[in-house]
Amino acid sequence: MTKELIINAAPQGVEIALLEDKKLVELHNEKADANFAVGDLYLGKVKKLIPGLNAAFIDVGFEKDAFLHYTDLSPYVKSILKFTNAAINDKTEGGLDFGKFVVEPEIIKTGKIAEVLSGRPNILVQILKEPIAAKGPRLSCELSLPGRFVVITPFNDIIAVSRKIHSSDERKRLQKIIEAIKPKNFGVIVRTAAEGKHTAELHEDLLSLEQTWKTMQANLKEATPPSKILSEQGKANSMLRDLLNEDFNRIVVNDKTIFADTKSYIQRIAPEKIDIVSFYNNGSPIFDSFGITKQVKAAFGKTVNLPSGAYLIIEHTEALHVIDVNSGYKSVSNNQEQNALETNLEAAEEIARQLRLRDLGGIIVVDFIDMKLVENKKRLADSMELFMKTDRAKHAVLPISKFGLMQITRQRMKPEMNINTSEICPSCHGSGKISS
Repeated sequence: MTKELIINAAPQGVEIALLEDKKLVELHNEKADANFAVGDLYLGKVKKLIPGLNAAFIDVGFEKDAFLHYTDLSPYVKSILKFTNAAINDKTEGGLDFGKFVVEPEIIKTGKIAEVLSGRPNILVQILKEPIAAKGPRLSCELSLPGRFVVITPFNDIIAVSRKIHSSDERKRLQKIIEAIKPKNFGVIVRTAAEGKHTAELHEDLLSLEQTWKTMQANLKEATPPSKILSEQGKANSMLRDLLNEDFNRIVVNDKTIFADTKSYIQRIAPEKIDIVSFYNNGSPIFDSFGITKQVKAAFGKTVNLPSGAYLIIEHTEALHVIDVNSGYKSVSNNQEQNALETNLEAAEEIARQLRLRDLGGIIVVDFIDMKLVENKKRLADSMELFMKTDRAKHAVLPISKFGLMQITRQRMKPEMNINTSEICPSCHGSGKISS
């Protein structure tokens, strides 16, 4: 599989398209005036405690207060409160040497938020979900700083290795390396990309993240809430951090500043890949040249056509998303069961792509064409799992029910993209009437 990242900069923001084998699978829009991105660290002020929900509303500078539930507080929230107050007043134990910070006892899982956040203190929080519709951001105190190979989590010394690394020998090797190089008071999650990497590469990643933490601590000095303390890196670089591998063969940018930033970032994390970054300066729009505009128009409508003649109908309600699979004018073989299986498998692959492309979250119900054989239903469910393997969002695929419905749950981290694919009719100019 080949992967390409196409970056289109415009006055209103930056559009980022991820192509896999020339097919559009992810589309991101980073607005120029966006202030709240997943991963940003903010100094917030507790505004209101809601004992009935065991939650609090935090002022982080958004028009609506952000939401923080007790389950997102982190076991180390007492340490966070202590650290936040000390860093603001430049009285942190050990200064910038975080290893000398004395960690406070953990809170219990079944506690009350009113007891933990009594006095409505200032608190360091991280954006867990961007503002969506009428809701403010959702927050977490489970602070983490992601790198290419590892993620660091402050106020603990736990080491965890990605479950996607299956080799027990490799897991033990990585565990030993991290134990030897890990700074005190930082937990470390070893990412899948660390598989096979040398100690020097992992150590460099750790040192970079430790320096980022020191920068954040310095930014806290004399800060007043609400204020942004540390920004997650740009969407393009964060995607490269998470996705860059040997399959990536091209990154094309049409803005000189972003081109320079991207090239600098690639030079730092994967210098052997520096040649895949190129600047686009042709006359036509960059998305048109790579066929992205055409794919967007075909993929974001209510109806999505499949190569065989079958099609999907995608509809949204307040509670869930519904996808209906129809055979359309697909040629029907004598074996109805086989025909249904083939259509459903084709639809499943496109549905997995659509979920990533539209970033659909919550509950998705898929009405596949009815099949009678249990083995065919299992094959379809297994195939859907396989097709969604490249989806970075947390998700779960449930077996097909006796009514022929498949339920999928998927976590959405950013506002849903609403792309208008309709055009004004050239005959009636949108009036719905033409002269007789």
